Amino acid sequence: MAGRLPFFSHLLLVCIATFVGASAAAAQEPIVQPGYKIGEPIPVSCLNRSTETGEHVTDASGQLSYIPFPTCNETGRPLELLFGVEKEINCTLDFIDDPFFHLLEYYVHNDAPLTCRIPTKPLPPSALKAEFEQGTQDDTDGQGSLSEIYTPMVVALAGTLQLSHLHIASSLNVLVHAAPKSVAPGTIAAATAYSISREPPTRIVIGDSLPLRFSVRWYPNTSLPSGWTGVGGHLTFSTLVYCLISAGASAAICLAYFRGIELPRRLKSHGKDRLGGVERGGLGGYGIANGGYGGYGYGVGKRD
Repeated sequence: MAGRLPFFSHLLLVCIATFVGASAAAAQEPIVQPGYKIGEPIPVSCLNRSTETGEHVTDASGQLSYIPFPTCNETGRPLELLFGVEKEINCTLDFIDDPFFHLLEYYVHNDAPLTCRIPTKPLPPSALKAEFEQGTQDDTDGQGSLSEIYTPMVVALAGTLQLSHLHIASSLNVLVHAAPKSVAPGTIAAATAYSISREPPTRIVIGDSLPLRFSVRWYPNTSLPSGWTGVGGHLTFSTLVYCLISAGASAAICLAYFRGIELPRRLKSHGKDRLGGVERGGLGGYGIANGGYGGYGYGVGKRD
């Protein structure tokens, strides 16, 4: 009995050490976040810039500072995309104050880009966000947009800078690439946005509202589908099918015209020619001359 006590004590110490080691290892493992589900909202945040110089702002640790996209009047929330959902999003910025107006001047004049980002996967709750970001630190030195947590989305905002006002192309295309489902389902791989000249630019001054219209399109992988190739482009399958259908329709029309109109007309004309030949001279147009053989006949002479 006395010999068993040290054995049980040793076994208890081993169990405690194993439990403590497993707990420490679990605490060091990074939090694995699931991917997006279809229709799940994706918040958009943009790089914080100085309104005086347009330079980016950093936090206390020297990292780039990002702030939420301005609040949209339609939703009362900052701009959000929906994973895998293609739609038109209206986002009206109610009041353009003086600091934001100067930032728009930087964006339009290309002095500073409108650099935004979206989470590559859904972010964990606020209580675990710091731990999540600590467990997914990048090995890249320096400042930049490369990250395992966020995907950069640079917005190319076009417009014209005037002395007293701005003209901004407020209609934008948003292209978002998702990683292939076989590799990383529910994960964003790349994104970009740019102004288009669909409508006349919006004229704004300080105090006006800015109506932004985003046309969002999603791609299931990082490859772009083939589109219009311009004049003299490559022959596509749709073009080949169109040519074959056109050729078949043309052949059918020609056949119907020949059998319905041209062939009866020719048969009728040929029949008239044959009948006319018999009426004029006999058999098939070849008759026997009246009055003799071969044009020489014997006439009856005058008798006294």
